[in-house]
Amino acid sequence: MKKIILSLALSILTLISFANNPNVNKINVNTNNSTVKWTGSKVASEHEGTINVQSGVLDFDHGLLVGGNFVFDMNSIKNTDIESEEYSTKLDNHLKNEDFFNVAEFPTALLTITNAKKRDGDDYYIFADLTIKGKTHPITFSAVVTLEELSFSAIANIKIDRTKWDVTYNSGNFFENLGDYLIKDEIEFDIFLLSVK
Repeated sequence: MKKIILSLALSILTLISFANNPNVNKINVNTNNSTVKWTGSKVASEHEGTINVQSGVLDFDHGLLVGGNFVFDMNSIKNTDIESEEYSTKLDNHLKNEDFFNVAEFPTALLTITNAKKRDGDDYYIFADLTIKGKTHPITFSAVVTLEELSFSAIANIKIDRTKWDVTYNSGNFFENLGDYLIKDEIEFDIFLLSVK
């Protein structure tokens, strides 16, 4: 019985020690100077735009990236390549409605880093959970994360199959005979993050 109690006590102490690890630095993202660019493609053309970072933090342990999470403001999604204000606004509103991201019901998206494997230099291979429209799926991607004291910059390119997150509008896997109206399932995100100084 004493061994069981001692084992439980050691386990609790280990958990407390891990939770309060003084070596982990949580560094906030500068939401004003960080950017997320998206690209979506049709058969013969593509559109691109931006999404705002609402909040975020990266976790470092002895200078190594170990975790983090970011909240994206889906209400901010907008197109940047259509010159006509009328058509640009029309696309923005379409992206926000139920056909795409349904921002009225799901105003934010969440990226949570679950593991980070350091490679050469500042290169990392990232394992993360991405939540869009209330659905969470694991993703992997490469990133370059540079840390200087308590300041960081991070660059990543993320490609996802939108249909896994119930964004199926004009997908060839869900609708037939779309012709030029077909929208490819892959969405690409170019992410550039800076920390708060």
